[in-house]
Amino acid sequence: MKWKILSSEYLFNDLWFKVRKDRCLTPEGTIVDPYYVYEFPTWVTAVALTEDGKVIMEHQYRHALGEVCLEIPGGCVDDADANYEDAIKRELLEETGYSFTSYEYLGKISANPSTNSNLMHMYLARGGKKVTTQHLDAGEEIKISLHTIEEVKEMLRKNEILQAMHVACLMYAFQKLEG
Repeated sequence: MKWKILSSEYLFNDLWFKVRKDRCLTPEGTIVDPYYVYEFPTWVTAVALTEDGKVIMEHQYRHALGEVCLEIPGGCVDDADANYEDAIKRELLEETGYSFTSYEYLGKISANPSTNSNLMHMYLARGGKKVTTQHLDAGEEIKISLHTIEEVKEMLRKNEILQAMHVACLMYAFQKLEG
């Protein structure tokens, strides 16, 4: 079922986002031209629980929607990260100031496999303790809030968390916690 790429051209190439136009051949012999692919870095995210079992949530302005969104911590895997777990450890420390005693891999998901080439790797981080202040990137402004698991489940029921990949991570984490 896989397609063969006959040619590929970058239409846009920036640090965090690339757009590629492919010319493809299907196994049935059909030419698909153009097929646009959006390339993003690999992402990591975590449902982060403090020592007393509170969920760390982030409030962050998201310009594309023009809204302040409620999300879980996460971000891009950097070249300096040895692996995905190191990436989420770094992101959690930078965005929240918390360090965690354990990290459990929950799996990977795709925002949109028809257009996006990257994956998000999900974690459940436990035993969070505040050890430093936030160290945010330029342009990042993140407000942290702590919530019980039941409060976050209610936010999900009320559709208050808009970031679909974060909703998926929360669902996987809650399923893991319920055992």
